[in-house]
Amino acid sequence: MSAAFLDLIHQEVVPALGCTEPVAVALTAARAAETLATAPESLHVEVSANLLKNGMGVMVPGVGEAGLHIAAAAGALGGKSALGLECLRDLTSGQVEAARAMIKAGQVELQLPDNDLLLYCSVTAVAAGHTARVELRDSHANITRVWRDGTLIFEKKDAATTSQTDGAGWPLTMAGIYDFATTAPLKDIAFILEAARMNRRVAEEGLNRQYGLAVGKSMDDQVRRRILADDMPTFAIKLTAAAADARMAGVMMPVMSNSGSGNQGITCTMPVVACAIRQEKSDEELARALIMSHLTSIHIKRHLGRLSAHCGAMAAGTAAACGIALLLGGGLREMEMTVRNMVGNMAGMICDGAKSSCALKVASAVGAGIQAVMLALEGSAVPGNEGIVDEDIETCIANLGRLGSTGMRETDKVILDIMLHKK
Repeated sequence: MSAAFLDLIHQEVVPALGCTEPVAVALTAARAAETLATAPESLHVEVSANLLKNGMGVMVPGVGEAGLHIAAAAGALGGKSALGLECLRDLTSGQVEAARAMIKAGQVELQLPDNDLLLYCSVTAVAAGHTARVELRDSHANITRVWRDGTLIFEKKDAATTSQTDGAGWPLTMAGIYDFATTAPLKDIAFILEAARMNRRVAEEGLNRQYGLAVGKSMDDQVRRRILADDMPTFAIKLTAAAADARMAGVMMPVMSNSGSGNQGITCTMPVVACAIRQEKSDEELARALIMSHLTSIHIKRHLGRLSAHCGAMAAGTAAACGIALLLGGGLREMEMTVRNMVGNMAGMICDGAKSSCALKVASAVGAGIQAVMLALEGSAVPGNEGIVDEDIETCIANLGRLGSTGMRETDKVILDIMLHKK
């Protein structure tokens, strides 16, 4: 079973440069251009409604502007598909200018596909009478089929990840995660400390410069002016928000993502790091707490789905709170109580696309998570007879997933309609 846990972490906790929705489009376009083997003259892009919602308002790294048109053009002209979610890492200013010119000339078309998939992108590149089409689905780096001049030249056997599709074989439970996080040999899990190093670098960048709403930097300034206390909760919130500020503004620095989301990776990581720093915990203690956090987030997100109307920061904030519980001496019981407190408080926070204000949602989720774990450590939890909370922790998590994946489908449609019809 430990091998399955490690496989999930290595699959779902990976570096990503920029918001993963526009980067997924850039990655698909990069593969299309590589298949064409020449610079495309035009691009036809199809993206699912959820991918459109999450990609239309967030900065594309290395470009300095938002939108899926520019993400596709930049990916086609300067992306490298071999780099996965870091495909825009080597983008040059000349390639960016060429991408802008391509859009200005009307050579990039964008539309919704004729399917109901939540996460889907197809890019058709055209040049010199030849075409290349690439399809991505189900996860942000999962290229499934490639055509050249109408002939299928690559097909990935329906490999939508087991973590998202195979309920019967799902290995995670809160009890299993706790057991693994507390007993796995350190040599097997020490790699997770790279998430702490990588995401903290981005957090420090967010504290040092003005990015987006500057949620984290503003909190830091308020601490210096003695308006906010310099306590562990404030430290955790400002570090996490600062990293989200920088990432949503398109900073050219990778973060360690979780379940296809950089903000979720940041939120799984930075509160735990902040607590470890203030409590002077060892690297081993931090590694075990990060494993607890990241696996819990993967577990909750499996029920919610990768993209929905439910904000993933809530799931990641819940997971980080479980990691903090481990650092503060809590056991499985306290973690289960923490999850119940978060479900009783934060369930239903909407996702209305990736944008600068995601840093505010991240801050709210971290603050609520710390409140949830503090109550749990005092033996207080939302009773299982209230709302969608359940005494059985796996039922409680499943209830949250049902709310987000099934109950909020109409909410998702309304959010997208509002976003698409703004003046």
